[in-house]
Amino acid sequence: MPGLNSEIWAIVVTHNRRELLRAALAAIERQSHPPDRVLVVDNASSDGTPEMVRGEYGEVELLALTSNEGGAGGFHEGMKEAYRRGAEWLWLMDDDTIPRANALAELMAAADRAAHLGPRLLASKALWTDGQLHPLNVPGIERERLARIVSGAELRLLPITTATFASLLVSRSAVARHGLPAKHFFVWSDDIDYTSRVLRDDPGFLVPTSIVEHRTESAYAHVCAPPERFYFHVRNTLYLLRDRLDRPREAAYLGWELVSSITRYLRASSEPTRAMRSILRGLRHGLRRLPPDSARYPFREGAEHG
Repeated sequence: MPGLNSEIWAIVVTHNRRELLRAALAAIERQSHPPDRVLVVDNASSDGTPEMVRGEYGEVELLALTSNEGGAGGFHEGMKEAYRRGAEWLWLMDDDTIPRANALAELMAAADRAAHLGPRLLASKALWTDGQLHPLNVPGIERERLARIVSGAELRLLPITTATFASLLVSRSAVARHGLPAKHFFVWSDDIDYTSRVLRDDPGFLVPTSIVEHRTESAYAHVCAPPERFYFHVRNTLYLLRDRLDRPREAAYLGWELVSSITRYLRASSEPTRAMRSILRGLRHGLRRLPPDSARYPFREGAEHG
């Protein structure tokens, strides 16, 4: 496994949030163990984001997409570019993720400490603006594979089964073996889908000493989203559920999460008719045929394995 001297790329995906991106880039600049390269993937922003990056952060590379491909498409394209150019570790984050000064150093120290276990993913602990754990970034905790739990405990790491892209360190070997995030998710659930695929067979850990602040507008962003955006939560959760019918426990949890989140959303909505239309549309589209594996998980066939 690559260790502390391996090339690290920070990949930040953004869309029309120039000021948040500026704060994220400033925090990356302050890292005690800085990344070797920083790549901003801009989803066709119209608020001056590309000009700000070029004018204020000359060392930062900009991948300007011609259309908004969502977080899923942004991470897909950013990871593909970093992998193509030889990155050994890919440090993923949204434009509203503000890492503490030692966040990357702690991730890399954990990678070095756990090198004999071959971790594919290492996740930071994400807090919301109130200083508490961000409820949408709590990773899935390993509860079944005892050997992995014990190995993690010995290294002061917590084995996980899923994680989000709010400060996630991805190894080159994970991309080689499992491909890239699926673009068709657009927003939400692409990270859960991707990390669950990687961690189904390969180890990954939460690093509690690596801390970031995830500055979402709400701690429960999907429940406060406009109906057109909540549509993606409904559709994508159904995508996840259908993909996991061979894992009854996961499927049952996703079914419960879908029903409970829809219920909460309708109770909180000031426009229940509009909300219901988006929910029904999400359910209808989520039940349609999924894209074939070759479209959902590109870059995997024939890739190097590590």
